[in-house]
Amino acid sequence: MLPSDTANPAYFHKVVDCQWACPAHTPVPEYIRLIAQGRHDEAYLVNWVSNVFPGVLGRTCDRPCEPACRRGRVEEHNAAKPEAVAICRLKRVAADNKSQELRAMLPTPLAKNGKRVACIGAGPASLTVARDLATQGYAVTVFDGEAKAGGFIRTQIPRFRLPERVIDEECGYVLGLGVEFRAGQRIDSMKAMLDDGGFDAVFVGCGAPRGRDLDLPGRQEAAADIHIGIDWLSSVSFGHVDKVKPRVIVLGGGNTAMDCCRSSRRLGAESVTVAVRSGYAQMKASPWEKEDAEHEGIPILDFHVPLAFEHDGQGRLTGMRFKRVTQGDEITIPCDEVLVAVGQENAFPWIERDAGIAFDERGMPVLDAVSFQSSRPEVFFGGDAAFGPKNIITAVAHGHEAAVSIDRYLHGEPVTKRPPPHVNLISQKMGIHEWSYDNGPSNELRHKVPWSAAEKALASIKVEVELGFDAATAFKEAQRCLNCDVQTVFTEKACIECDACVDICPMDCITFTANGDEADLRPRLNAPALNETQDLYVSAPLKTARVMVKDEDVCLHCGLCAERCPTGAWDMQKFLLLTTKAGHACRDLPVRKVAAA
Repeated sequence: MLPSDTANPAYFHKVVDCQWACPAHTPVPEYIRLIAQGRHDEAYLVNWVSNVFPGVLGRTCDRPCEPACRRGRVEEHNAAKPEAVAICRLKRVAADNKSQELRAMLPTPLAKNGKRVACIGAGPASLTVARDLATQGYAVTVFDGEAKAGGFIRTQIPRFRLPERVIDEECGYVLGLGVEFRAGQRIDSMKAMLDDGGFDAVFVGCGAPRGRDLDLPGRQEAAADIHIGIDWLSSVSFGHVDKVKPRVIVLGGGNTAMDCCRSSRRLGAESVTVAVRSGYAQMKASPWEKEDAEHEGIPILDFHVPLAFEHDGQGRLTGMRFKRVTQGDEITIPCDEVLVAVGQENAFPWIERDAGIAFDERGMPVLDAVSFQSSRPEVFFGGDAAFGPKNIITAVAHGHEAAVSIDRYLHGEPVTKRPPPHVNLISQKMGIHEWSYDNGPSNELRHKVPWSAAEKALASIKVEVELGFDAATAFKEAQRCLNCDVQTVFTEKACIECDACVDICPMDCITFTANGDEADLRPRLNAPALNETQDLYVSAPLKTARVMVKDEDVCLHCGLCAERCPTGAWDMQKFLLLTTKAGHACRDLPVRKVAAA
């Protein structure tokens, strides 16, 4: 194998599994260390730069970082069920414990640059674009049909998961940067916006506003008792729906279905049943969402294919007929109300098809996958409106990239060119046997987030279920982080091949051996490197012509190799990667003119 190219920012970035997996590339270990030190304002700001909504995401994120967490790979001997660090809930700790001084720490926007940008929709993607561009001097106007900003964050997530005060606060941070918010102003013509709005660029972040329906026998006859899940959740959010009928069936296996069933439970349903076509393991809902629903006594019936809505002939729903795939029979489950949460889709009736914006056969805009630019150069998309429904953190990531594209576009630069990230590697050495970070891995298992008492939580749609970690528990959970961003950096010229690092490594990560191709090397290391998604760290040839090979998969980043090394060939260096945001850093550097000799 060739020596690993550690000068490439992607190499060490990939070793920080949580940050690599996060669509917005939040520097997770960095803010977890700050939380452990009680520096909550700084931890919040590290999050805010990357994911914009720490308090919202600390409660509702889909947590792509946690399945990637190294802790779940190295803890198999400590617990029957290895569990990641509670990254998401630690994010909430920073949000819940920040001080009043935080607002003064937010950036002051640059002077206006004369460019105007419109954001259609006030959801997470649009607000991210607004945040990134407003700080750089752009005049940003956000349009939304609702009275308050937040989009689906506000209308689709129940208050028992996300209190409205958190949404108000974090949307307020964005709007407080000088962003103009035109509430209650729904855009019904893209052509009018482009022709008469006076904007230099337009970002479309209107989400995926239409819930899918089920065209089954009885649908029209019993329509009064059958509701589309996302529309019903909006009605609950705005107070238009404050009760349900005694027996409720929720169709669907995603997070929307889990929100529907748990909301129904709180609105007075005597029985709530979730029915899903797929197997339980194949449901799209996050594992913790399913567990929360079942914890509240809601059964989930998998492999149930809906066949018909049963009714009494007078418009009253009486039940639903299903085919049970595993048994091969049909059953009828009595019910009085059905919530259909089988998916969402995009709808752009307000974008005229002669506006110069191309759509594909599915009715989705044709976009460049890197820049999010449409076929009309000044129009960009992001969030669910770009490539279909995903989640909040993906919408934020889209917003960052679209903001970079808009900034470059309005400066006459190619929008598909992506500037490199800001990267630092800083040694953590404080002495021969001392590091500036806590390098002793904790053996504690993942700590549980406390809940409100069941009788209180289930009695109201507005009582927040999860209470968050207290300071002591947050510290202990933060100590479970393995500091994967503190990298083991190897210098070949200083190595004397004494094998001291090999002897002391608790995970048998390090091997000195003859080189070979990857398929040959992996099985003959001291501990076979079986996870091919993680790279091998391979040195240049040493004095004996052997190479140092380190398996990045299960390294604890404990620093013992560097402490034991007699020559300093190993060092622990903190890696910090910050993706480039809109502004001067994202643009091409001006070419310096060399004076004539």
